[in-house]
Amino acid sequence: MQKRNELYRGKAKTVFHTDDPELLILEFRNDTSAFDGEKIEQLDRKGEVNNKFNHFIMNHLEQAGVKTQVNALLSDTESLVKKLDMIPVECVVRNVAAGSLCRRLGVEEGMTLNPPTFEFFLKNDALHDPMINDYHIISFGWASEAQIAGMKALTFKVNDVLTQLFDQGDMILVDYKLEFGVDNEGNIVLGDEFTPDGCRLWDKTTRNKMDKDRFRQGLGSVVETYIEVANRLGLAL
Repeated sequence: MQKRNELYRGKAKTVFHTDDPELLILEFRNDTSAFDGEKIEQLDRKGEVNNKFNHFIMNHLEQAGVKTQVNALLSDTESLVKKLDMIPVECVVRNVAAGSLCRRLGVEEGMTLNPPTFEFFLKNDALHDPMINDYHIISFGWASEAQIAGMKALTFKVNDVLTQLFDQGDMILVDYKLEFGVDNEGNIVLGDEFTPDGCRLWDKTTRNKMDKDRFRQGLGSVVETYIEVANRLGLAL
């Protein structure tokens, strides 16, 4: 598999074309950012840890019947992924109140949400990823009604699978965001990543934060904590 020219560069990942038009290379970098890029640092081994963690989680979801973009682990920092027509929205599920939900609604952090809440956000850095709803998505042509239903169903299936997985590692899956795309057969497929960068994880006993909030809030030991998360799930890093 030959890496070709760069297709897209995000805050912490780069996507490259390959010599196969149906496959891409996803490279996880050590870059770490928060607050719409206002806080940026390089954290040693972060790219490697997130790449291997993402591959582990995506394989677990595949085994549970969730179609994902991941094809193969290529190197410490690179994965081979299927090319998708990405839908420009983020699907967010919250099992426990934290982050922007608390700021927007004035609820106390740590409140268990029963049932879990679901929110859509437009993936647009310039607009600070505003919250949107089904009507926006359909009106602006970002996805069809059937695709919206598919994304919601898969997002909650992921929730069922991963809340159980993290619970076995004595962790609470507080919230997370997912991105989906459409493959060449018209299927809704889970894309992008699932790492501690894109979710909130708390220790079940102490409620210590084990995710990117450690970077946002200056708590330290970011990569070391990500490695602890992986080890608790049975992934040695």
